[in-house]
Amino acid sequence: MKMDDQSLMAALSENVLTVNMLLIVFFLPGVLADCGDLKPALFITTPKKIEALNGSCLHIPCSFNTKEKSFNSSRTIYGIWMKHKASFGNPASSIFNSSGSVNTYSLNITGNLREKNCITLFPDLKTNYTDKYFFRVENGPFRATACADPLQITVKDSPWSPSINISGGDLKEHQSVTITCSALTPCPHSPPELTWNLQQDSHRQTEKNTDGTFTTKIQENITLSDTHDGYNIRCSARYPVNGGNKTAETAVTLSVSYAPRNTSASISPSGLVSAGSWVELNCSSRAKPPASFTWFRNSKHGAINVSVGQVYSFNVTEGGEFYCVATNDLANETSSVILLNTKGNPVFVAIVVGVIWFICLVLSVWYFKSKCPTPQQTRVGYFSSSVCSKFLSAGL
Repeated sequence: MKMDDQSLMAALSENVLTVNMLLIVFFLPGVLADCGDLKPALFITTPKKIEALNGSCLHIPCSFNTKEKSFNSSRTIYGIWMKHKASFGNPASSIFNSSGSVNTYSLNITGNLREKNCITLFPDLKTNYTDKYFFRVENGPFRATACADPLQITVKDSPWSPSINISGGDLKEHQSVTITCSALTPCPHSPPELTWNLQQDSHRQTEKNTDGTFTTKIQENITLSDTHDGYNIRCSARYPVNGGNKTAETAVTLSVSYAPRNTSASISPSGLVSAGSWVELNCSSRAKPPASFTWFRNSKHGAINVSVGQVYSFNVTEGGEFYCVATNDLANETSSVILLNTKGNPVFVAIVVGVIWFICLVLSVWYFKSKCPTPQQTRVGYFSSSVCSKFLSAGL
């Protein structure tokens, strides 16, 4: 009797274990098998991580594939989304089943499951929807979860700042470039509105990316000039959400290279300059990158290179015409000519004046002596003897 009781208890324990296993398999068919150590039977192609905006929708690009022969697209196919990874004692939380049995978040698979397309739309996300999600397919005897391809969804309260892209690399004057402002668009059904301080009628377009996500952008083609250097481009993205809008802005400052502009030369001191004194010639120009300067002097043989550098200082020996040339990698520009006028040295001038005065005096004495008659000369045309006597008495 005792042996029979032991046999009965063993049989009951075995039956209970069998029933439990059957219940697990019934309620979670295939989950434990393909989320364990075995090779997954289902794979999906979708971004590993997707960000969404609180109060907006989310488009999930998704396609699936399997090498299992038990999958038959002619049979009814159900797509299921679950939160968390299923494991023994910790089953996944199903939030959607295309059969209509579960739809916690009002999801909708817009893709054609028969074509292995599982594109899904979240209509209205909340921050507490942030989690890791798994996709599952049930197709008759084929039941598998894409455990190797989890999708991390992060729901943010703040929108993403748009990005500003400028074609062409290093920007230079006269260059035609395309300026693009683009914004992440997790909900293509309600794309963000983009505005900027360039042309206001720029056409907005929402484009599909290679990974199935979407981007909204506006573009403008412009030809650069020196006036664009330092120009601040601002672009804002306004996302429609339940209860209003959320806006983010980005600004980019243009850096444009241009040839020398407004090149001019100046002299200090100005006006007449005494020979032997120092003067300073200064060349200025607006250029990017900054210009280098070369000084020239005009001569009867042509222009002569006299100095390199923004400032040219020298001791004056004679006057002349000077000009400078500003040069950078793009071009060069020549200033107008400045005239250096000189005046004589005061000591030298005094000596010259003294010599001239002395020569004039000697000539005058000679002239008067030549005109004074001797006592024997009384002809008309000579000075009177009284004048000459006074002249001679003066010691001349």
